[in-house]
Amino acid sequence: MITDIELKYSVGPLLYCPALNNKIAQNIATGEFGNKYSLALCLEDTIAPDMVEQAEQQVLETFKEIYRIKESRSATYIPNIFIRVREPKQMSRVFESVIDYQEVLTGFIFPKYTLVNAKQYNDQLLEINRKAKHTIYMMPILESKDIIDFRSRAYVLGNIKEHIDSMREYVLNVRVGGNDFSNEFSARRHYDETIYDILPIAQLLGDILTVFSREYVVSGPVWEFFSSDNDEWKCGLKNELKLDRLNGFIGKTVIHPKQIPVVNEMLKVTNKDYEDAKTILNWDTSGLQVGKSFGGERMNEVRTHYNWAKKTLLLAELYGIV
Repeated sequence: MITDIELKYSVGPLLYCPALNNKIAQNIATGEFGNKYSLALCLEDTIAPDMVEQAEQQVLETFKEIYRIKESRSATYIPNIFIRVREPKQMSRVFESVIDYQEVLTGFIFPKYTLVNAKQYNDQLLEINRKAKHTIYMMPILESKDIIDFRSRAYVLGNIKEHIDSMREYVLNVRVGGNDFSNEFSARRHYDETIYDILPIAQLLGDILTVFSREYVVSGPVWEFFSSDNDEWKCGLKNELKLDRLNGFIGKTVIHPKQIPVVNEMLKVTNKDYEDAKTILNWDTSGLQVGKSFGGERMNEVRTHYNWAKKTLLLAELYGIV
């Protein structure tokens, strides 16, 4: 049985699909998206205001079909499935709609989670969990304008964290909205650039990681490219994923199935890292606490590399070894 910590790290590539898409269940049944990803049905930015009611109805139809697929075991893989709502009050309405099929619902995604709406989102989720047969999780997205102002950023992030801490048992990932931040600075990266090349956003992401990544899995911002003449988009995504991983992001928001295998490949652990992590976690703590690495080119030190080693072995278990 998968543990809570494994579930948090296993969100991996999160594929966003407009909730109006009526082919999602079929795509799952045929295995078109692969066998290691999570899925978000989006009722927010991808849906026009006058189409919300229709999109909610389609969510119900999609859940009915996915539930049938799960019960009949006609698919080799059913992903973690999340619903991204527009606002807190929509959550209960959508949950009541799919309550008979809640077995295939992993949780809700809260867009623009900040001080003015955090308590409403939290209260709605607690109410849903009082009715649910299993834990319904949350993934708040940090993407609101009040985080951007450097003068108040520490205060806002600190208070957001208090709201998230109060829901700790329900939090799978803390997510970030790269495109919302880019819009504030009128910026947009190309496939030969990473979000870390946009200095104001890189600094903002660094502050978010500083506040949250020691206690939560924080997932990387969306990558927009999924095609180019010579697959340059793929090299760009790999470059950004490398920097994501180095800085502490685990997982990625994706918008096309072609991005999923790239993210999964970059979440794999190198054999040298895997061997070093095993050595560190099995170290004889009664003797010398430092030694040569598996490859013989760096130092392993138990006290300073212990947390890295735990994360490395978990990623190896979930995503594999290069």
